[in-house]
Formats: sequence, structure tokens, C-alpha cells
Amino acid sequence: MELAAGKWDQGIRRGAAASFALHAVAILLLLLLLPKAEPPLPLPDDGLSVEIVPQAVESLKVPETVRAPSPQQAKPEAAKPEAEPAAAPVANNPPAAAMPSVAPIAPPTPKPTEFVEARQLFSDKVLADPRSRRAREALRGLAGSERNLQLCDLEAMEQVRRAQPAMAPDALAPYAMAAEKVSGNSVEVKGGAFRSKRKWYNIQFKCQLDAGSGKVASFAFLIGDAIPQSEWQAHDLVADDGAADQ
Repeated sequence: MELAAGKWDQGIRRGAAASFALHAVAILLLLLLLPKAEPPLPLPDDGLSVEIVPQAVESLKVPETVRAPSPQQAKPEAAKPEAEPAAAPVANNPPAAAMPSVAPIAPPTPKPTEFVEARQLFSDKVLADPRSRRAREALRGLAGSERNLQLCDLEAMEQVRRAQPAMAPDALAPYAMAAEKVSGNSVEVKGGAFRSKRKWYNIQFKCQLDAGSGKVASFAFLIGDAIPQSEWQAHDLVADDGAADQ
């Protein structure tokens, strides 16, 4: 029995070895029969080097939790006052040269358009002056209307001198522009002219004399504009005594 079992074991071992050898041969034949893999074709060399940069993965953004504003934060802020505009830079210019002081020019005294009634009479005082001796003697040689006219002319020149201190009347022609009117103790001159500083000016006046004393009792006058020099010759007006105006 033991001999038969030993033979059985040897038979099994030999059969297993033969089976293994047959399997090895079959596998080797299969490997030889398979098609050989062709080597990969080389890529064309264009002289360009390409670098592949991996795309950066964007980080995921976690949405922030929105918090409700507190009551204090919900109040609107007070409007801030607007900033004042910056002052323009002041140019550092050199100071202007000081202008020479000029004395103010006094405006001309407006001329009245109506007769000015004299508040004070001066002809009697002028004749009483010792320097008027020749005038007094000339008046004594006149009578009637001529004396009254000359006395009123003297009053007119003194009234102009007092009313217009800048003027210095030295002659008067009561008939220069129009004939005078003498009636009794009344004298009226509408076109008279008086000379002051070699210029002639229009004048009108009304003179009333006292019948008893022969003195001027009332006087009113109106000074007019200057008479153009072109009109002097036609009215026998001269710039000074003894020389006719050209």
C-alpha cells in the first residue's frame, strides 16, 4: 500500500511540472506573435518653445454676512458745510506811484434865473468915500434922468462886486444890447453889459430913486452870461479904455 501511494505522488508531481512547462511555452509563443509597437514620431522643431502655465485656480469667495445697521448708524449724517473757496492769491505788485494831490475845484456858483433883490444899498457909501470926489462932481453937473441913470449904474457895479467877489467890474454900459428905460425916478435896464477883467457880461437891473433925496431907494439885478468877443465891436464894447477891440 505504501508503495502504491508513493508512486501516486510522483505521478502527480510529474504531471504538474509538465503542465507548468506547457503553460510557459504557450505564453512565450503569444508574446512572439503579438505586433511590435512602433516608436513615436518626433515632433517638428519650429524653433518655438512653448511653456504651458497652469491656470490659477480662483479662490472661492465666501459671501460676507450683511448685518443690519444699528439705529445710530442708520441716522443720516449731518450735511458737512462746504469748504469756503480759497482766497485768490494777492499779487505782490509794487505800490503804485502816489499821484500828486490836486486841490479840489470848486463848482461854479449857479446863476440865478430871477432878479435878486438887494438887501443893502451901496451907492451912497461909495460916493461918500474921499476917493469918489470926481464922481460926486460929475453927478452934480447932471440933472434929471441922466443923473438918475448914472447913480443907478454906480449901484449896479457895487452890487455885482459884492455878489461875485471873483469879478472886478470897472465899466458899465446900460444901453449895450438894448436901450435903457428911464421914467421919472425909475430906471430899468434890460440889455446892459459890464466889464470885468477885460471880458463883458450881460446884466439887467431895476432901480428906484427917492424923489426927495435923490438917493437909490431899491434895487434888483440879474447877472447873465459872458458876451462872445465876436459881438463886442457891434455893440461898441472894448477890452480896455482907450483901445478898440480888434
